[in-house]
Amino acid sequence: MANILIVEDEKVIRSALRRLLERNDYQVEEAATLPDALLNPLDQFDLIISDLRLPGGHGTEIIEKAAKTPVLIMTSFASLRSAVDAMKLGAVDYIAKPFDHDEMLLAVQRILKERKLVRQNQALKEDLAKDYPTTGIIGSCPPMQDLFKKIRKVAPTDATVLILGESGTGKELVARAIHEQSQRVDAPMISVNCAAIPETLIESELFGHEKGAFTGATTVRQGLVEAADGGTLFLDEIGELPLEAQARLLRVLQESEIRRVGSVQSKKVNVRLVAATHRNLKALAQKAEFREDLYYRLNVVELKLPPLRDRGDDVLDLATQLLHRACDKLNRPQLIFSPQCVDAIRDYRWPGNVRELENAVERAVILNDGEDITAEAMAIDLQADKKVAPSMVASLEESAEKIETQVSDLSLDDYFQHFVLENEDKMTETELALKLGISRKSLWERRQRLGIPRKKAGKA
Repeated sequence: MANILIVEDEKVIRSALRRLLERNDYQVEEAATLPDALLNPLDQFDLIISDLRLPGGHGTEIIEKAAKTPVLIMTSFASLRSAVDAMKLGAVDYIAKPFDHDEMLLAVQRILKERKLVRQNQALKEDLAKDYPTTGIIGSCPPMQDLFKKIRKVAPTDATVLILGESGTGKELVARAIHEQSQRVDAPMISVNCAAIPETLIESELFGHEKGAFTGATTVRQGLVEAADGGTLFLDEIGELPLEAQARLLRVLQESEIRRVGSVQSKKVNVRLVAATHRNLKALAQKAEFREDLYYRLNVVELKLPPLRDRGDDVLDLATQLLHRACDKLNRPQLIFSPQCVDAIRDYRWPGNVRELENAVERAVILNDGEDITAEAMAIDLQADKKVAPSMVASLEESAEKIETQVSDLSLDDYFQHFVLENEDKMTETELALKLGISRKSLWERRQRLGIPRKKAGKA
């Protein structure tokens, strides 16, 4: 039951308001003067309803004393000036006397509901902070603990952050953690996947456009950078951003201003930029495929996300958490992994990282008949994961004289990268895939994961 304090010098109004609130199951205390009201510990109340003019002081004086307790101001002087003054001083709402009973009840219900939501949100954040200090990201291995430490240091600043990591490692989660621990948490965080927007539209999407700027621009449109004003702009896969858009983004970082497509006027914006990529931007900059000046502007603070295969027993903690979440999401009883599945989860390399793990767990829950989750249900094939295709071995033997490192010393990824770079100029994608013993789709996925873009001028 909500506890409400009424501060009103007119007894008739005070008594009528008390009866109204008590009839609606609120617990009510009252005070006739400001000094009487201040005799109470104000934090014990869920809401304070106070007149604007009181014996012994002004009703707005109670706002500062009330701290986090919301204050609803009443006044007989129904003027915009008194309403604005009360709200500026921190009142949550303003109501003019004589007030309608339904109007008062609606205001009280709304304020108490908002207060409850704020408390619940704060409690959830505190619970998350106890278990996982960085916005729910799970990780107890040393690389993740080092990452959490860096996030806590950089988040309160406005420094530009570059997040590096393979696809599926959770780069957007890190960006959200930075935003939620920053001074901009109450402002929006706008997320943009640069690889998902057509090259012809990306400048308009990011920076907006004026009416008539190009065919189809029938109205003025605000860009995503402008929409993030006061908050955080997260640019995922920034390595895919065209050079023209990179030049515009550089101006945002240098001058804190944008210019819509088709406009001659610039507009100031206050945006904190967080970027992410799985590609080597420094290498791209050296090949003139990414602006070097933009790279150094982005790389103020660099955060590296380790792949799942390098995170030890974190993979089991993640799998368990994802299993609980999938069971809740799909309305299934809580399941567990079989001992054989636990070993397989630990031993598998997870080339798709957390995203692959999440999909495997959800698929296993969907197809489960009430038994323990098995490695087969999660489609974990350890033999295929460890096996090198015969065609890869043959090709390596043919190239042995060109390679200083022995086959036994090469990881699968090392060999894949070497073989593709050596042969992509003289082989089609189909021939490369056949030689490596994999599908064209797998070839494309590994190119993306290892940051080996396909040469546009090469054969199809």
